[in-house]
Parts: sequence; C-alpha cells; structure tokens
Amino acid sequence: MARYPPARLLGWGSLCLSKGSIPPVLHMEPLFCSHPVDKPPLGDPEAAGPRSVPRLRPQRGPAGDPVAGDGGRDTSGARGTPLPAAAAPPAPTGRRLKAGGGPSAAANGRCRRPAAPPHPGSAEPGPAPRREDMEPPVQSRVEELSELYRELSQHPGLSTACLGPDLTTQYGGKYCSLYTEWSQRDLARAENIKFCRQYLIFHDGASIVYSGPAGTCSEIKDELLSRESPSGMLKAVLRKVPGKEKEKQFLEVWDQNRKVKSIDLTALDKHGSVYDDDQFGCLAWSHSETHLVYVAEKKRPKAESFFQSKAPELGTSDEDTGHPKKEDAPVKGEQFVYHEDWGETLSTRSVPVLCVLDIEGNSISVLEGIPEHLSPGQAFWSPEDTGVVFVGWWHDPFRLGLRYCTNRRSALFYVDLTGGRCELLSEDSRAVWSPRLSPDGCRIVYLENNVLGPHQQCSQLRMYDWYTKHTSTVLEAVPRQAWGAFPGIYCGALPGMCWAADSRRILLDTAQRSQQKVAVLPAAGHEAQTQWICLQDAPPVPGISWGIHTLQPPAEQEHPQYRGLDFDAILMRPSEGPTGQKPPLVVMPHGGPHSVFTAGWMLYPAALCRVGFAVLLVNYRGSLGFGQDSVASLPGNVGTQDVHDVQLCVERVLQEEMLDASRVALVGGSHGGFLACHLIGQFPDTYRACVVRNPVVNIASMVTTTDIPDWCLTETGLPYKPDALPDPAQWTEMLHKSPIRYVDRVRAPVLLMLGEDDRRVPPKQGLEYYRALKARGVPTRLLWYPGNNHALAGIEAEADGFMNTALWLLKHLQC
Repeated sequence: MARYPPARLLGWGSLCLSKGSIPPVLHMEPLFCSHPVDKPPLGDPEAAGPRSVPRLRPQRGPAGDPVAGDGGRDTSGARGTPLPAAAAPPAPTGRRLKAGGGPSAAANGRCRRPAAPPHPGSAEPGPAPRREDMEPPVQSRVEELSELYRELSQHPGLSTACLGPDLTTQYGGKYCSLYTEWSQRDLARAENIKFCRQYLIFHDGASIVYSGPAGTCSEIKDELLSRESPSGMLKAVLRKVPGKEKEKQFLEVWDQNRKVKSIDLTALDKHGSVYDDDQFGCLAWSHSETHLVYVAEKKRPKAESFFQSKAPELGTSDEDTGHPKKEDAPVKGEQFVYHEDWGETLSTRSVPVLCVLDIEGNSISVLEGIPEHLSPGQAFWSPEDTGVVFVGWWHDPFRLGLRYCTNRRSALFYVDLTGGRCELLSEDSRAVWSPRLSPDGCRIVYLENNVLGPHQQCSQLRMYDWYTKHTSTVLEAVPRQAWGAFPGIYCGALPGMCWAADSRRILLDTAQRSQQKVAVLPAAGHEAQTQWICLQDAPPVPGISWGIHTLQPPAEQEHPQYRGLDFDAILMRPSEGPTGQKPPLVVMPHGGPHSVFTAGWMLYPAALCRVGFAVLLVNYRGSLGFGQDSVASLPGNVGTQDVHDVQLCVERVLQEEMLDASRVALVGGSHGGFLACHLIGQFPDTYRACVVRNPVVNIASMVTTTDIPDWCLTETGLPYKPDALPDPAQWTEMLHKSPIRYVDRVRAPVLLMLGEDDRRVPPKQGLEYYRALKARGVPTRLLWYPGNNHALAGIEAEADGFMNTALWLLKHLQC
C-alpha cells in the first residue's frame, strides 16, 4: 500500500497569492500542509461532489455529486492558443512511510480503551475494566465534546475574492486592493454568517513587494448576490429586506461613495423571486455598465377557489388610494395545481426567466424569445451588448433534480435583444455549464459532459469563437489518471474570473486523486516561476497527523473492462496522547458515489480525530480525480466493487498501522451511508458501531420517490428512459444491490440521522432501515431534522449531528 509523506493539519487555511503573474492569483493554502506555500492547494472534501478552490468572483459554493451526503460555487482567449494543463501530482515516496506522528491513543487521553470489549452477540466477556479506566460522567463528556466542536466550528472559509484596479501612489508605486468574503458558523445565532475583509497588495509589475490586511472584518447582512462592474467603479447588490407580510428583494447600485439606486423588485411585481443560487442564478453587468441581467421565477397568476367571492370595497376612492395599479384577476380553480421544480435545494425554482434592468431608465423587462422547452440560467452579456448568452436546460418530459447533476441535457444559447431571435451556440445533445467570456470578447469557454450516465464525470473544456462561430476542444476527458500527467477536469464550475487579462490563458482547479490542484497560468513561458505568497496565515490544529495510502485491488476484484485501476484513502490519526495505546478507527466512505475526499479541512473528521479516533477517508474506485475509466467502472457494480474496496482498505490499514482492530466503526452519508449499511451487513465481524446520514437503503423503493430516478438505474447498471417503467428483473436487480438485502446479518448498533425535507434520498429510506433493524432487535436510534434537506447542513442539525455521532461512537466502542 503506497503512501504519501506525513503532514500536519492547519486550522482553516492560509490566504495566498501567486507572484510571478500580475494581476496576482488568489488561492487558499491547503489546510493539511507539510509543504511550503508555493505548492498547489488542496480542496475541501466536506462539500458534496467535486471540490473547488474559492472562486475569484462571484462564485458561490462548489458543486457536488448527486448523492453526496458528506457534507462542493471574463472574456476570450487568443486564437489557436492552447491552454496549459494543471501541475501533475508528486509520485508516492515509499510504501512504508508512516501516516502519523507515531502510535497514539486518543488526543488528550479522551478516548481510552478500558478493556477488550466482546463483539455484540459474543459469549466471551472481556477483562474487567480498572477503576481509573472507567468512563467519565456523561455530562462531563458532553461538555468536553461541545466545547471542542464550538472551537473547531469557528474556523471560517473563504468564499469569494476580487482584485481591484491598479492604483499609483504619489511616489510611483503600484498597489491594488483585494476584497474577500468569508463564511463562518455562528452557533449562538444558529446561522451561517458572512463577513468581508480587505487586503492591500503593493507590486512592481512583476512581483509582489508587500501585502497585508487593511482594517478589521465586517459582517455582511442580507446580501443575496453582488457583482462589481467591469470598470470596478460600480457595484450591484441584490438584498433581502424583511417585510410585514413577506420578505422583499431590492436591487441596489453603489458607486465609490454612496448608494445611487435602490429598486424594490417585489413592489414592481414583474416577476417572482430572484434566483440567488449558483445553478441558475447570476447578476451580470453589461459592458457599457448601463444594464444588469439576472434570473428570476416567472410571475405566476394568482389563483383562488371556485367559490371565492370578492368582498365589496367600502369607503375608498381613487383619490384615497392614490390611483393604485389594477391587479390581474385571479384564476379560479388553479389553487392546487402541481408545479414541477428542480429538486434538491431547488424546490422553489420552477420556471426561470431572464430579466434586464435598465439602470438609467429605472425599468425592468422580462426577455422574450426563449423557447418554452428551455429553462435559462448562468447568463451574461454578449460582446457589444447586442444580446444575452445563457445556458438552457431542457425540462421535457419533466424536470429531474439538477443540483450536483452535471449530466442534464443543456446547451449554450444567444438571445438577440433587438429581434428576439434565440440562437443555439453549442451541440444540443450534450450537457454544458459554467460559460465564461474572455476579456477581449472573442471567446467563450465552458464545461461539457455526456448526457445521463454518471451524474459527475471527467469533463471536457470547450471553447466557442464568437466571430468565427467555431467550437474547439481545449481539454479532452482523461481516461486514465497517470502519475506525472494531467488528471482531467473534475470541478463544479470554472472560477468566475478564470481568464487571464491577455485573454489567452485561464485558471481552473480540479481534483487530482486525493488532492485538489490549481492550474496556475502566469505569463506565457514562465509557468515554472509561479510562487505562492501568504497574505494571512492560520495556526495549525494541534494533535492531528495524516497521510495518503494508495491501494490496488486483488486480481479477483479487478473490473474486467477497466483493469489496473487503483484508489486512495486518507488516514488521519491523533498525534498526541499516551504512547503504546492503539486508537479506535472510524471509517468514512464518501457519498456520490462519483465524488472525492481531498486532503483539506473537514470539520467532522478533524473533530473526531481530536476526540481520539483515527479516521479513514476512502476514495474507492469510481471516485473523481482518477480518470474517466475509474468513474465508468462503478455503475453496475455498486454494492460489490465499492464495498470490497472499502473493506480491503480497512483490513490493510489495520494490518499495517497501530490501530485497534477490535474497535472499528463506520460513518457515512448518502452513498457513503449506502456503503456503511452494506459493510455492517456483509462484514458484521469487523464493525462495532455505525452512524449514517440520509442513507440509500433500498434502490428499488427509492426510484419512485427521489428527484433523481435516473441515478437509481444508472448506478445499478440499467438503462434509464423517462417513459419506461422498470420490469420485474430490473426491480430485482435494484433490490439485489441494496443494503437492505443484508439486514438480517447486522449486529452493530446503528444511529440514523434523517433530513425531513430531503428530496434526493427521501427520509422513507432511513425509516425503512430503522424499522427493519428494530424488528430484528438491533440497537437503533433515529434523529429527525425538520427543515433540513439532504446535506443536513443547518447549523443546529450539523452541530447536533456531530454531538450524537461522537457520543454514539464513544459509547459503543467503549472509549
């Protein structure tokens, strides 16, 4: 089992800039770090799906994978200039490098082993525990855990950064400002807060002379979207404002000194709510800085009962009411009509429309000419402001879940503002997203995938020439990731400002095996001179060490079509505490299944490691970052290939590391929960406890209730057709590959955590498993989180989930 060198864990990352390219390029320094800051950064594997470094403006959280519950947000290149690939990963330095700072029990002695506990169902009692090793009082343990979580959850994450224009001092020096936005959990207020901070960067045109923060942080309130104008002189802000009856939305325009416009979009009633998500949403300035384009819900006629009668209006006149606008007559009998939506996290999105604000004329218009079978989003202005370019998603015959699904049929379109003509710019049989216009207005780059199949894939980078109308492939999908070679593109979106100022090169980030890499593109011919400098450092999180293990499945477990594939696992372990004691092991397979853990900051694993557990994060075959062949190997083999990969990794790590093989537990969400439930059923002698979040339990019963029915068939290895029902053999195959098949063999105590509003893996999946376990006498507990969807990302749910997870593991692993 090959391994990378050990490293230390940093707190939440260092804010870094590249030097050797002006303007400098921003990235987050990896949170696991044993290398200097001039190495490529590592991403955050807690977000679902393919990971992304913070966007350069304005990009919201990264994309994820469709069933990833382990928790993922300007103009053309020179003609004929190829875009360089990302840096290649370092090769493993040896096969026996230790992944930690030496064998250890729990950090600070929090998790001790009092005795060798008998396995559930075993008749052999372990030796009697000594008094000094008895469990501490429950209340004391709860207080320790809550204080630890409070400490680690305060680490902020960078979400947005934007470089301002160059300015010149009175002495001739050049400098610019760097505006950054961050998010942070606030447990007291039970919400995610957003704040901003600015930095000053002095440079000589070739390198950075000095950089540092300017002032203190400041919280951003009620801002949904914001975007600076191309000149940097104006800023548009979409803001929510509480109202007496309902929340209002205002579109504001600011100059360098004051607010110059504030438009009540709710009162104008031209459309429904403005989309602030990163799937459809946008807020784009025209090149002339006189107009803005954004996406909103189409205005829906008011509906009322067949028996509703209008009450007479007494005591009012036109003079009293100021000649109010006459409202449209309600439509009778439409009260309870079902309106399709776009699924998980997009349940309020149904019929998006493109809207244009004329800033000087104070008028808003809804663009016409877009075909009714398309749902538009991700819009921006065409060169010379003649029209709007957008991504259009087909929604016939019905809408499927779109979040984390980069395989939905879509294409690039242009709608002309003068004639209303809508023109197709890309192929209409593919899935495209994330278009970016070059600074010179000549080219558009975008990402492209196959339609249907795995929800996340190795993507192509395509480029459309605005004037020649020619489309070319810049980067192909990579079949097999090889050491020293570019791994392919696996990202939820391109950075908002991915183009270099010369319109010849771009910057992007991608998973590269179990690390996150950035393709840094400085001046042509000087790529090797790029360095990263630290704008602001962060203290390391003490007591944690880690390493990456690479494994090759045995010959009998090789895929017949894709032989020779390997996979990785990241092992985190306590590096402090009494020597000579073996820590218990928590195994965490990721969700997706086409997602990836990358070596970056992860709250749950870091906190569990601080409690005293070693944590094994498994990137089984099918994970992103290992080539398209690895992705393609898994559909049709879920429940076998991925399960065997995780079990192989667990057995190998227990053989080669100082870990307690009698105290092994599983924690997983979504497809990670699917694997955890499989493992406790297929290998009941290995695992002593299990925690699952919104797990896939029965694919056959899920297919008719989820927002992604195609996932159920695709991952089972069956064809998906929206107009075809599965036949009896297909129902049987889905059930055969499901964890519920092995429920009779489960002995490990199971904690289930379910989101009431989960559209991806509906909570009935977890309830089905809960009842099956209870009927068989397996110790089971179920936590139900109202107002939470698939990710269980609400601040209260996330915090409560950690506390219950830690207490469940401590109890059943007898720590």
